[in-house]
Amino acid sequence: MPQTRCAFFPQTHVLRLFMVRSPYWLLPFRRGLPSEPYFSTRFRSERPFGITRRIAVSQHIPHFGGISRQNDGCLCKEEYLPLKQTDSLSPPPASFADRLGIPAPLFWGFVGLLFFMIGDGVEAGYLAPYLEGHGTSAGNTALLFTIYGVTVSISAWLSGPLSDLWGPKRVMWIGLAIWAVFEVIFLACGVAVNSYPIMLLAYSLRGLGYPLFTYGFLVWIAAATPPRQLGSAAGWFWFAFSGGLPTLGSLFASFAIPVIGEMATFWSSLGMVVFGGLLALLLTREPTGSQRLAAPGTPAKEIFFSSISILWREPKTFVAMVVRTINTSSEYAFLVIMPTFFTKVIGFTLSQWLQLLSIVFLSNILVNLFSGISADKFGHREVVAFGGGIGAAIMVPAFYYVPQMFPGNFMIAAIVGALYGASLAAFVPLSGLVPQICPKEKAAALSALGLGAGASTWVGPAIVTWFESWHGVEGIIWIFSGLYVASALMTMCLTISPEARRYLKKISEREKQKRAAAARGDIAEELSLSKQS
Repeated sequence: MPQTRCAFFPQTHVLRLFMVRSPYWLLPFRRGLPSEPYFSTRFRSERPFGITRRIAVSQHIPHFGGISRQNDGCLCKEEYLPLKQTDSLSPPPASFADRLGIPAPLFWGFVGLLFFMIGDGVEAGYLAPYLEGHGTSAGNTALLFTIYGVTVSISAWLSGPLSDLWGPKRVMWIGLAIWAVFEVIFLACGVAVNSYPIMLLAYSLRGLGYPLFTYGFLVWIAAATPPRQLGSAAGWFWFAFSGGLPTLGSLFASFAIPVIGEMATFWSSLGMVVFGGLLALLLTREPTGSQRLAAPGTPAKEIFFSSISILWREPKTFVAMVVRTINTSSEYAFLVIMPTFFTKVIGFTLSQWLQLLSIVFLSNILVNLFSGISADKFGHREVVAFGGGIGAAIMVPAFYYVPQMFPGNFMIAAIVGALYGASLAAFVPLSGLVPQICPKEKAAALSALGLGAGASTWVGPAIVTWFESWHGVEGIIWIFSGLYVASALMTMCLTISPEARRYLKKISEREKQKRAAAARGDIAEELSLSKQS
């Protein structure tokens, strides 16, 4: 039997071994031990007779004899056993956030995104009627939203390559700063003095802000989330996104306007955006977001070009971009035409319209979660094509015609509107499908999807600008219904290639190996697998 040795650790250091699993806690105190021990720990209380601490060390460390001493009024016995003599450690239990489908390290990012989008959505339901009520023509109002949408689409595209170049977190900081600065200019120098040129300039430039923040965070999610969780994570992203814009933002405005007035409500949105942005950026410390995502040495020109060239190198990303453009184009068109339709034709008050808008997108955010989780089980294409494309093709005309059959009936309008919002939410799995179509270029693929999302903010108002004078609101409704049918057909073309499936399977197996290594406390293997990823 080999000769035993004793190792003495201060009491506080022994306690540390039981508080954490990481061997790094032990590094300053491991005098006389081999250079690379891996420790696992167990704790068993035997009061009132004493406490036994069992410390398992790696097999290459000689067996240590136990020592006993009086400490803190109780007898403590420290035993050092070879690793094979202890039970194997099970993986750490999933956190509450992980059980919900939220990547735990990004939890505060989702919370901050919700507050950011609430602030951004405060104006959504009443900016158009406010401007028209203060002398801006309907045509100029539609032009304002159209140009704003163009800058949003440009910024949404830039979010991908900039995240590759600088890291998503820095891109989010830039987006927050742009939004805050140009919102102040828009309100103080444009809206307050009714200067249309300044409003047009400031509002358009402010449109660069929110996509950098939101879609930068979406890239962060795609980069830091394992493939098995991408669908539900995308659902939570769009839950927070549409939960603020326009759902809770419009609901807040409906209660704030009668109390503090329309202009003060505009200013309150600035505080919410800044609060949400700081919450997300200061409390989310997941390391991937602070790192450059592109390979070291990749020139900026190549990064930006790849985010455009992917549209013809991987034609399915172009199809996904078009589908994403169709997805919310009707939403932004309705923000231009529906306030007047429901207040003048249906007979609702402005507060009723804002509450209806909140109900529409409350159902949207609830179905966001359901559609993301359903896609992980039943297939991304099927949920998008049938729930989204076909569902919206039916519900867009219903949202227009059914309230006219029951004029002034808020409940009927709310039910139909909720179904319309649910159909838009069924497009959520696109954000989980596209990274699987191009698993080696997730940021570039999501950049194309972001370009489509941004394009919808100007395509919708542009359709209103181009066709309302010729075909009226009814004609616009049927244009969107036809577009949704086309989106369903295009979605069925978004298949995952065998090569991409093999790559995803390889990544999934590597992720399982990393979790197993972490459970064993094998830091060297875990780091090696992380580098391979």
